[in-house]
Amino acid sequence: LHLGLNGVSLPLFVMASVVGLAAGLFAAQSKAENLSRYLFCLLIMQGGLMGVFASIDILFFYFFHELALIPTFIMVGIWGGRDRNYAAMKMTIYLTLGAMLSLVGLIAIYVKSGAESFDLITLKAHLAEMPLADSVQKYAFGLLLFGFGILVSLWPLHTWAPLGYGAAPSSAAMLHAGVLKKFGLYGLVQVAIPLLPDGIGYWDNWIVWLALGNILVVGLITMAQRDLKQMIGYSSVMHMGYAFLGIAAMSVLGVGGVVLMMVAHGLTVALLFMLSTMVHHRTQTFEMSEMGGLAKKAPVLAAFFVCAMMASIGLPGPGLANFWGEISIFLAVYDFRNWLVYAVVAGIVISAIYGLRAIASVFYGEETDEFIESQKEVPVEDMSWAERVPVLILIVVMFFIGFFPKTVTESINDALESEPVYAQVEE
Repeated sequence: LHLGLNGVSLPLFVMASVVGLAAGLFAAQSKAENLSRYLFCLLIMQGGLMGVFASIDILFFYFFHELALIPTFIMVGIWGGRDRNYAAMKMTIYLTLGAMLSLVGLIAIYVKSGAESFDLITLKAHLAEMPLADSVQKYAFGLLLFGFGILVSLWPLHTWAPLGYGAAPSSAAMLHAGVLKKFGLYGLVQVAIPLLPDGIGYWDNWIVWLALGNILVVGLITMAQRDLKQMIGYSSVMHMGYAFLGIAAMSVLGVGGVVLMMVAHGLTVALLFMLSTMVHHRTQTFEMSEMGGLAKKAPVLAAFFVCAMMASIGLPGPGLANFWGEISIFLAVYDFRNWLVYAVVAGIVISAIYGLRAIASVFYGEETDEFIESQKEVPVEDMSWAERVPVLILIVVMFFIGFFPKTVTESINDALESEPVYAQVEE
């Protein structure tokens, strides 16, 4: 077991700790049955997440991911909502398939390198002197691309994600969508590309077209959603397309933007899942057509939700951290293949449509009959301080990164520029 952090893993490690703290505080005030066991599962999952980003040994990097997955399946199956058994089974099948493909790829690197070590630093030094054959790099990178891609919800192998997030208890959805799903992107940036620098050349066209599927196809599906939690789940899948385009660009600007976007996206999607559950507590539904006028009853909740949704869309506003990651990716993509900018712009429009419509449907307009009826059973109150604290934790960190992005980007750039594959492209 070899632990350590570099400029790429440090921001993600900190993000995982922040999201984990907020998720734990939110879970502690929930009314889940067997709360102590629920919190125990969350702690096991959190331990796995921290291990993923702190592991220098790539076998333990993989092991900690699997450790975090086990309580995820348990929490969805026991404490989940609608269709929880089906969702847990589908997540298990898809994520096990992705994990097995990526494990085969990691073992192939170990066997073919001859370094007799899973230590990432040792492997980098060894393969810098004796790189793997092109054919080995091609197939090993393909295994890692599709293995990690399934875990990141790369189109069209994405259908487990929105279903699983919709069924998962909120704290589990926050940790999985916000943090654990970044495992695949982190594995490509930190492991696959540095160890297999020639392998990505065989697969960059695949990455581009599949990423466009995430942005355009999943984006249109997101627009069609009427369930608030499902919409947030699909939007998370959609934004992974931008990350894959940034990786395909193979530049310090593009991949650095991907890492920054992972940090910002982890904070905002966790925030949106938490706020959507607070909306459900007040309306007794996730159907946006049965809401309306909630801003009059809960103005603080409305303000937090609008802020989180604007950040998720990528609005270029003060303190909205997502914008810095996305604009870096967009500029890198323009230098890579400028025609992709049209797809990126279409994705921005799609995001604005579903985001603004969700805000309007939930918080503004006339109160629906269903919402008025639900208030007779559960009178609507604004957020308590117990609810505000985990929200504020995420928002404060998001605003800090948004106002001072260099606190994150400088370490990322230093780490990426030390990798010849990125530095060469950047030159």
